[in-house]
Amino acid sequence: MDIFMTALAASLSWQALLGTFFGALVGLIFGAIPGLTYSMALAMVLPITFTMGHTAAIAVLLGTYIGGMTGGAVSAILIGVPGTPSAAATVLDGEVMAKKGQASIAIGIATIAGCVGGILSLLVMLVSVDALARVAISFGPAEITALVVFGLSTICGLAGGSLVKGLIGGVIGLMLMNIGQDPIDGVPRFTFGTTAMLQGVDLLVAMIGLFAVPHVVTVFATYWRGKEMKIDPGNVRTELPGWRLLLAQRWNFLRSAAIGTVVGAIPGTGGPIAAFLAYDQAKRWSKHPETFGKGEVSGVVAPEASNHAVTGGAMIPLIGLGIPGDPATAIILGGLLIHGIQPGPLLFMEKPDVITSIYLLFVLAYVVTALIQLFGVRLFVKALRVPPHLMAVGILVMCVIGSFAIRNSLFDVGVMGLVGFVAYWLIKGGIPATPILLGLVLGPTLEREARTALIMSEGSPAIFVESYTALLFWGLALLILVSQVITMVRSRNARTKGEPGKATA
Repeated sequence: MDIFMTALAASLSWQALLGTFFGALVGLIFGAIPGLTYSMALAMVLPITFTMGHTAAIAVLLGTYIGGMTGGAVSAILIGVPGTPSAAATVLDGEVMAKKGQASIAIGIATIAGCVGGILSLLVMLVSVDALARVAISFGPAEITALVVFGLSTICGLAGGSLVKGLIGGVIGLMLMNIGQDPIDGVPRFTFGTTAMLQGVDLLVAMIGLFAVPHVVTVFATYWRGKEMKIDPGNVRTELPGWRLLLAQRWNFLRSAAIGTVVGAIPGTGGPIAAFLAYDQAKRWSKHPETFGKGEVSGVVAPEASNHAVTGGAMIPLIGLGIPGDPATAIILGGLLIHGIQPGPLLFMEKPDVITSIYLLFVLAYVVTALIQLFGVRLFVKALRVPPHLMAVGILVMCVIGSFAIRNSLFDVGVMGLVGFVAYWLIKGGIPATPILLGLVLGPTLEREARTALIMSEGSPAIFVESYTALLFWGLALLILVSQVITMVRSRNARTKGEPGKATA
C-alpha cells in the first residue's frame, strides 16, 4: 500500500499532469495530420524529457504515444484520410458516419472505444504481464508468418462484393512493397536502374496516396460538375454514445480489446494488423454484416478498441522483457534507459514503485487524451463547414507536406501522387483500396519472417507447420477463406434462383 500511495502521489503531481497533457496534445496533433506519426512525435519530445524526473518523463512519453494513437481517428472520420496506419480500418465506417452528419458521435464513440480498449489491455497487462511476455517471445519467424497470413485472410471480409477483386488488391499491395532494396540480400528490386527507387514505397506515403488523392479527385470532379454536396454540422456539441449503445457493443469491446492485446504483445506486429483483424471479426459476428462500410457503429468500435489495446499489449514485452515491438516502444525504451530504468524481470523486484507509476500514468494518459478529444470535438467538426473543394485543396497541401516530411524526399511526393492516381481508377473499377493497404502493411513482415524461417530451416518449408501455434493460425486462415467462398457460392445461387422469378413477374 505504501508503494501504491507513493506512486499515486508522484503520478498526480503537477509535473506529471502537465507532462501528460503536453504529450497527449502533441500526439493528437501529430496523429491527426496524415504523414506525421506518433513515432515522429515521440522522437521529437524525447530530448525534452532528458532534464525531467523519471515520472514526468514517462508521463510525456506515454501521453504522446496514446495521444498519437487516438489522433489518427480524427482525420479518418472527418476527411476520410487516416492519420496513422492503425486508423485505416476506421475510415471504412467513420467517414460514412461523418457524411451522414454524425461526425461528432463518431469521434465520441471512437474516443470511448479507444479508452475502453486501452484500459482493458492495461488490466490484462496487470494480471499477466509476465506470462504473456514469455508467450509472445516464444513466437518465432514461422509462428509470426502464420499470424500474418491469418491477418491477410481478412482481405476476404474486406473484399466487398467480389473476393477476386479483393485478392487482386491484396496482390497489388504485396507487389508495391517489393519495390526498392531487398531487406536481407540488399539487391535492388523493380527499380529499373533508378537510384531514387532504391528507397522503395514508404507505407505512409502509399497510405496517403490510397486514401487522400482519390478523395481529392472525386471532390474536384464533383465540384466541376456542379454537384458538390456540402455537409453542415449544425449546432455541433460533444456527443457521447448512450449506455444502451455501449452495452450493445460490450462483446465487440471485449473481443476487439483481446485481439489488440494479443497482437500488440507479439513483437513485429502492430496496430494495423489488430485493427483489420478486429474489424473483420466484428463483421463476421454481426447479425447485419451488410451494414458494414455504410456507417455501422461496430465498424468504428472494433478497430479503435483493438488498435488502442495494442498500446497495452506492446508494453507487455517492453516492461516484462525489455523488448520493444515497434518503433514507438523502442523510443519509449530509450527514454526509460536514459533515466536509469532497465525494463525486465528485475525491475519488478528492484523498483516496484516505477512499475506502479507506469500503470497509473497509462490510465492518466488515456483519461487526459479522452478529455482533450471530447472537449475539442466542437473545433474538430467545425472543419466540415469548409466547402469540400476548399477542404480538398487543404488536404492536398497537407498530404504533399506530409509525404515530403517523412523522408525529406520529393520522390515520395511523386509516389504519393502516382499511387493515388492509380488507386482512383482501381476504385472506379471496383477494386477496393483497403486490401491494397493491407498488402502493404503486412507484406514486409511476411517476407522478413518467412525468409528468416527458411534460412533457419535451411530451406525446408516444414518449419511452418512444426508448432501447434503456427498450425492454429494456418487453420484459422483456411477456415476464413473456406467460409467466405461458401458464402459467395450461396449468395450467387440465391441470385440465380431469384432471376427467373423476376422475369416471370
